[in-house]
Amino acid sequence: MAVLILAGGQSQRMGQDKALLPWQGIPLLQRVGRVAADCSDRVYILTPWPDRYGHLCDPGWQFLLETLPGQGPLVALQQGLVQIDSDWVLLLACDLPRLQPDVLQQWRSQLGDLPAEILAAVPHLDDRWEPLCGFYRCQCLNLLKPFIAAGGRSFQTWLTQIPVQPLLLSPERSQMLWNCNTPADLV
Repeated sequence: MAVLILAGGQSQRMGQDKALLPWQGIPLLQRVGRVAADCSDRVYILTPWPDRYGHLCDPGWQFLLETLPGQGPLVALQQGLVQIDSDWVLLLACDLPRLQPDVLQQWRSQLGDLPAEILAAVPHLDDRWEPLCGFYRCQCLNLLKPFIAAGGRSFQTWLTQIPVQPLLLSPERSQMLWNCNTPADLV
């Protein structure tokens, strides 16, 4: 399994690059990357700006160039999957400071028991998927490419069209999926 961290968003509500902002003294991208490294020895960061983030990366992390920035996370997932050779990829947004490695590892341990037709394993809370903290089989590209080619950009819509295993998360642990969007979130 590999981990793909998305660090190419516009950060419009934040007003500055979220990946560089500190959470408890550690830049968000670095914090998420270190949690990712607890789950896999193959950590990839998809971004149009690798030079901006090089100083935040631990040895072994690799950059993948996002060639279509601004198209949203679903297109970014496609760009990452075509560059990664792995059965499963854990997709993470760079702005998830409360990720819990033990939960991610527990979810990862369940992947081998899933039927072959399941293409994604994603948390589902309050009638919505949490796609930026989910596991995707690389073979999901067979359905993702035509969805995007037809103009699809919504993760929520795409996930209703493929076989997905909902990942369970207790209410007290659901805060791990909280993401930073505005300066007030960092306080």
